[in-house]
Amino acid sequence: MGIKGIFDTHVWAQVPFHFWSVTFFVFGTMIGSFLNVCIHRMPRGESIVSPPSHCPHCQYSIPWFLNVPLATWLYLRGKCANCRAPISIRYFLVELLTGVTFLGCWLAFGHQSALLALIYCLFLAGLIVATFIDFEHFIIPDEITLGGIVIGVICSFIVPSLHGKLAPAPAMKESLWGILMGAGLIYGILRLGKLAFGRQKLELPAACRVIFTETAIVLPDQEILYEDLFYRDSDTVKLEAIRVELSDRCYHNVPIRLSPSQLKIGDEAMNPEDVAYLEATTNSMVLPREAMGLGDVKFMAAIGAFLGWHAVIFSLFLSSILGAAVGLILIRFKQQSLQSRLPYGPYIALAAAIWIFWGHQWWAKIWP
Repeated sequence: MGIKGIFDTHVWAQVPFHFWSVTFFVFGTMIGSFLNVCIHRMPRGESIVSPPSHCPHCQYSIPWFLNVPLATWLYLRGKCANCRAPISIRYFLVELLTGVTFLGCWLAFGHQSALLALIYCLFLAGLIVATFIDFEHFIIPDEITLGGIVIGVICSFIVPSLHGKLAPAPAMKESLWGILMGAGLIYGILRLGKLAFGRQKLELPAACRVIFTETAIVLPDQEILYEDLFYRDSDTVKLEAIRVELSDRCYHNVPIRLSPSQLKIGDEAMNPEDVAYLEATTNSMVLPREAMGLGDVKFMAAIGAFLGWHAVIFSLFLSSILGAAVGLILIRFKQQSLQSRLPYGPYIALAAAIWIFWGHQWWAKIWP
């Protein structure tokens, strides 16, 4: 029996539909447990296979009977069974979210095709991992983006209905167009954003005192964290200093260029980590800004590989609205400033998930 026979709708219909509903939910929570491992280890460059699940605090190896999705976290009240250190509620939420997502895929697409439902489950699992990693670390790993592009093309070939097609060839065409559209649009926005908003000039009071600490630039009326400025090694803070004071020497009327890996004062270059104290007097400074990162470019290409170019356009517009709305709300309630870093990947992921369940209907009304 080939893959089509295994996932034949008539074969699956021999078992009550909601037996599979329960199965998809339980299976989803189990996958959610694995996604938690990916979310924790991928950004740290650790293997997602070895070592087995363990407490990050005391390294206690978690036995199978204490690794039951949802139930274990509730039973232990969010604490390690060995050292009683707190376990983030994120572990419970990811398991629950993945279970509900898998259930939703089955309810929405199970009548049409069990294999299609499973592929959407796979895709949404990738979105969940990308979302939580981007929120915490402001990156989307290549394993998710580049891997997603490859898997999206393969799935398009196996299940043409992923793009609403009956044969592999037109489905593959839709997938490739989705990749090109996704990567091209976001990269174009990235470059335009860098040209238009890549630098922010701060006009300061005359002879303003600026202190560079280990974690931030301290101005008279605000503190700007380095993590909100430096997204890549090439990002640079620039200023023309009237006076510069280090712990052991001074400079007068020299330019300062500070990047994550280098501090340059005049013609002298040094490692920022070796500088114990830096204070400058200046009238203005230029800060780096980034519209979005290359991870978002690859992420949208992966979405295009799975869902096609229509979903790319839909996700781009809806994610922009969602991101802007959330950003304005956070600024209004003083949880973020205009300079604060805001991950864009989660809003792309949410928009793509909305496309899967409702986007086709909306698109048909907008573009018959």
